[in-house]
Amino acid sequence: MTATRGEALDVIANARLTGSDRTDPFGADPVDVHLAEGLVVDIAPAGALPRHGHVLDADGGWVIPGLWDHHVHIVQWALSAQRVALGEAASAAHAAALMAVAEALPDGRRVGTGFRDAFWADTPDLALLDAATGEIPTYLINADVHSVWLNSAALRREGFEPDGSGLLREEPAFEISRRLNDVDASVSDPLVTRMAQDAASRGVVGIVDLDMSWNEHAWARRLAAGFDALRVSFGIYPQFLDRAIADGLQTGDAVKGAASDLVRVGPLKVITDGSLGTRTAACSHAYPDDPHNHGLITVDLATLVDLMTRATAAGIASAIHAIGDVANSHALDAFAATGAWGTIEHAQLVAHADIPRFARLGIGASVQPEHALDDRDLTDTVWAGQTAQPYPLRALADTGANLLFGSDAPVSPLDPWAAMAAAVFRTRGGREPWQPAQRVDAATALAASTRDGSAEPARIDPGDAADLAICEHDPLAVGEPALRGMKVAATMLAGRLTHVD
Repeated sequence: MTATRGEALDVIANARLTGSDRTDPFGADPVDVHLAEGLVVDIAPAGALPRHGHVLDADGGWVIPGLWDHHVHIVQWALSAQRVALGEAASAAHAAALMAVAEALPDGRRVGTGFRDAFWADTPDLALLDAATGEIPTYLINADVHSVWLNSAALRREGFEPDGSGLLREEPAFEISRRLNDVDASVSDPLVTRMAQDAASRGVVGIVDLDMSWNEHAWARRLAAGFDALRVSFGIYPQFLDRAIADGLQTGDAVKGAASDLVRVGPLKVITDGSLGTRTAACSHAYPDDPHNHGLITVDLATLVDLMTRATAAGIASAIHAIGDVANSHALDAFAATGAWGTIEHAQLVAHADIPRFARLGIGASVQPEHALDDRDLTDTVWAGQTAQPYPLRALADTGANLLFGSDAPVSPLDPWAAMAAAVFRTRGGREPWQPAQRVDAATALAASTRDGSAEPARIDPGDAADLAICEHDPLAVGEPALRGMKVAATMLAGRLTHVD
């Protein structure tokens, strides 16, 4: 029979199994995976048991646990579909020229996203942008989201005093992003649904949503409107912590009053330093040609400890953004001082002595392997003088840390196969592998792309949730191009098809 999206399956027929530490007897032989009430109930040789109900023929495809992206800004990622892509802008003048011919959105603003200015020969300049864009408010968002370039019309609209560059960094830049993302739900929610369905087509069954807003209300609204494509764990930012505590929100709880339990409370998200691209990540050594710039600690240790203490007491996990080695040290210190549980987000530059502390403290490393390839040239220049380890995937895994992979979409596209390929091969586009000693094996990468991460590899056994995907190749046995371009034939959430070719 022909399966359709939304259908609950009873049997996945003629499939093959893969994964690490398998104990089943099937090897590469085809099997039938029998499902009921959202669970895997039996696995048997193909045709050995009667096939009743709704059957999907996997035609020899490989069944894997459903994939997770552990770091997404879902509204900003969804809205990027409406924004001008600036990733190929080769200079400030080029970026300004792209925006000059862009159509304004219905609210009268032009918005571009994804520029990387580190290697531009020129620099963002207010007069340059004004000359190109005139009186239409124009916003260019850095790929790392930690800086935004505005023309004078946009600065006036947002209530900022113009300066020579029009460039806002860190909290002022985040405030601009919050305002740009605060669109009517009639605009954002259909785009979120579209992005969720695209994620499902890649085998994704869940995300951690770290949008900088009050997310419980937004997700309750989407659930009420029928959102059903993904499981979601949503973050809580410091400005909303008191509200979350007063409302009794605890990590793992389902959204109150919702008919579905797909969306649950996630962690407190705290941004404690800047970024590599904006040259504000807090580092022990200064940035080149700027001996006074060691980046920024945006939340001091005492404040961080206070926030995490209150969250922990209320039953809320912590997800601490730390990119530079100084910020990672502070985040680990705060976890040690508070007994909090959760993750460090990004962990892009970590002192060698701090790497084993992740496992000792039981803190997950929520990392984005594609960033290592996005930033390889920048790391080799801007961080050339740093003595800590950049993008230490293998080092973290070898010391027992739990790796949890994500994209940080829209910083990188929401694509777990790209993340796995970057982690396993440390290359793309035919370049030589970058820091190949920090590769991880494919089994670790696959486990890190599932719900509980590499320390608790997801399995497909009777009694497990039927959050599954069927892909064309064995992800543990293919090369970089095939892994990066993996096609997914079907994705299931509790046995219900969220995607089918």
